[in-house]
Amino acid sequence: MRYPVEMILDLLSLGMTPQEIISDYPAIEVDDISACLAYASRLTKVKSIHKVVA
Repeated sequence: MRYPVEMILDLLSLGMTPQEIISDYPAIEVDDISACLAYASRLTKVKSIHKVVA
């Protein structure tokens, strides 16, 4: 199964621990949660976002 990064980050921001998330969503692994946090960290380092017009 695939779960959106946004959902996992929302659960963490609500105070759930990785173990609680894994308990509620057994398809998620600790590495998945770590990857979501790494992705969020990289997003904070983006200097600017440019809209591409087709």
